[in-house]
Amino acid sequence: MIQALLGRKLGMTRLFDENGVVTASTLVEAGPCFITQLRTTETDGYVAVQLGFGVKSRPSRPQKGHLRKAGLPDRQGLETLREVPADSTEDLELGARIDASMFAQGEIVDVIGTSKGKGFAGVMKRHNFSGGPKTHGQSDRWRHSGSVGSGTTPGRTFKNMRMAGHLGDARVTVKNLRILSVDPERNLVALRGAIPGPNGGLVVIRKKPPEVY
Repeated sequence: MIQALLGRKLGMTRLFDENGVVTASTLVEAGPCFITQLRTTETDGYVAVQLGFGVKSRPSRPQKGHLRKAGLPDRQGLETLREVPADSTEDLELGARIDASMFAQGEIVDVIGTSKGKGFAGVMKRHNFSGGPKTHGQSDRWRHSGSVGSGTTPGRTFKNMRMAGHLGDARVTVKNLRILSVDPERNLVALRGAIPGPNGGLVVIRKKPPEVY
């Protein structure tokens, strides 16, 4: 059984339950995905499934051959190919279609995505520093980090010192999000709360073991 599904973040909205309580939620276009390759212990040393998601109008010749081997039409390519974990591949076939019906309302899942890139950021934005004093002549140190090491001993800056630098554009996993609703016909999944990445970004919805919920 496949343990994850590829999707696209559509944006945030709010949902009302039967008691009128509003909940912030994120809509995800979960699938449809197609099985393009099966990884087995005998051939690869591990068990996984390669899924294809999205539409690519002009696929490359290697991808055409890859999709042809999976029994999929090579006239239209797939935008993203990504491996996801699986319990076993015995009941799975190449070219099979996987959609949002694999999830159920109330299920707990993890969501993996790439956070928004913020570029080069200072220490207050990147590490939540409080900045320098706002008085006593410190007119040019309001957003600086302060000391990063003494001069004579050790005479250098230690590794992993929190300083200004690149922020965002990193793999982020948000755990234990509850599925508020599932619409298999439109392949829509509503998740409680926020997930990483911009609208239109690729995300992976990963199932949790049954004992979690």
